[in-house]
Amino acid sequence: MRFLTCEAIASVLWVGQAISDRPFLSNADWEIAHASALESCVTRIAFHRFTKKLRRAPVPYFGSGRICPQVKQHSAKLIYATVVVLAFGTGVRAGEIGHFNGGFLNIRDFFVPAEPGFYGALYNYYYTTDRLNDQNGNEINDITIIPPGGGPGTTLNLDVNVDLYVVSPTVIWVPDWKPLGARCGILVAPTFASASLEAALSRANNAGLGASGSSWGVGDLLVQPVWLDWSSEHWDLNLSYGFYTPLGRYGTDTVTVSGIGPVKVESADNIGYGFWTQQFQGAVAWYPMENKATAVTSALTYEINSEKEDFDLTPGNALTLSWGISQYLPLKKDHSLLLEIGVAGYDSWQTTEDSGSDANSIKDQVHAVGGQLGVTYVPWNLVLNFHAFYEYAARDRFQGQSYGLSIAKKF
Repeated sequence: MRFLTCEAIASVLWVGQAISDRPFLSNADWEIAHASALESCVTRIAFHRFTKKLRRAPVPYFGSGRICPQVKQHSAKLIYATVVVLAFGTGVRAGEIGHFNGGFLNIRDFFVPAEPGFYGALYNYYYTTDRLNDQNGNEINDITIIPPGGGPGTTLNLDVNVDLYVVSPTVIWVPDWKPLGARCGILVAPTFASASLEAALSRANNAGLGASGSSWGVGDLLVQPVWLDWSSEHWDLNLSYGFYTPLGRYGTDTVTVSGIGPVKVESADNIGYGFWTQQFQGAVAWYPMENKATAVTSALTYEINSEKEDFDLTPGNALTLSWGISQYLPLKKDHSLLLEIGVAGYDSWQTTEDSGSDANSIKDQVHAVGGQLGVTYVPWNLVLNFHAFYEYAARDRFQGQSYGLSIAKKF
């Protein structure tokens, strides 16, 4: 998603256009119309912006007698968010972000596990923020709405309070064959999400211009049928292709806005995105030592999005750079218990503009840095990882913090 100067959701477009079609509203009628629109649209639209986007997390597998943390990738959707900010009569257009987000991956998650078999994982992700940025990266604290016919505007204070939670049970299969000399794997990651949003647009307490929403349900599904990894003593090269299917709960409602008429909006309890995403990914890891205890990783992920259901909107493509440095430290002399520490970060840019009559021309971006702490019990092929990311800059979207906890095992 992306937000306009104060980013609005697709449904806001319909309200803005409807009001623009009535340029001769009196100031009194304008007040009634915009208050009713705010009340109706905030409750219907705001929550939908909590689209999610989960990502992958690793299961290191260790070779005999030496530290050899070949890590698997787990992907899913992580929930990401936006808030309703209304700007009537100004040609408001809405935006979207794609499914992939840099905040859910552990450092060594891009690479196919070292041995054939089945792997399972459970990923938990939490995102929180109280800040929404405009297209210049400045925090938005209030919004001024100008009536279509001109005249004095109405200033609304904006209070953002976002909390998002996603869980993804993930399955990976690594067959015992090597096409083109590469290890290969298949990944399937369903997601389930719970989110709450409090977006208080308050010009007066008695105007009813506030909203909160919460929901729990099924999200979109990630399937990664192509996953190839070429490995040597000091390098890993990964290429993969996956797609997100819009299986998550998604729908639209029609609400009647006083003074305007029927307006189509996204359902308040939406969990899915309502569009397909094709994902292409390439990653490389450098291991300074043969035991691969130290890893320097980098990955590029490119998303191509399809048209959004029920709206004339195709989200723009996006490019994400993920990077990290990971170090394994033995907690026992026999290396059966390992501690992993590391630093990581991600940078994401929208590379093409949204298209369609419901789109806007603003390209969003976000930048984050964080750290990771994990424990691996080698005899059980069991890995527990925790990481946190701080978003230090963002444009046309939320800027917040995220936390991930994952447990993974080879069966």
